[in-house]
Amino acid sequence: MPDEAEIRDAILGLVRSRAAGKTVCPSEVARGLADDWRPLMDDVWRVAADLHDEGRLAVTQKGEAVDPRAATGPVRLGRV
Repeated sequence: MPDEAEIRDAILGLVRSRAAGKTVCPSEVARGLADDWRPLMDDVWRVAADLHDEGRLAVTQKGEAVDPRAATGPVRLGRV
């Protein structure tokens, strides 16, 4: 299982690899880290929320900025 630093690097790397204004799904991060990716989703989500709190990651839902700790349903991760 990847550690927090690996998850952080994967999130930021994937977001940076996209064109400005484009976003990624948290499951894309997990899929890039392990074949059995579903168990990683909670960790990916937690690290993404921490990056958002640090001002290093945008989290959106239906194109609107959201608090990742309060959001329900699908979200997207993007550049700040």
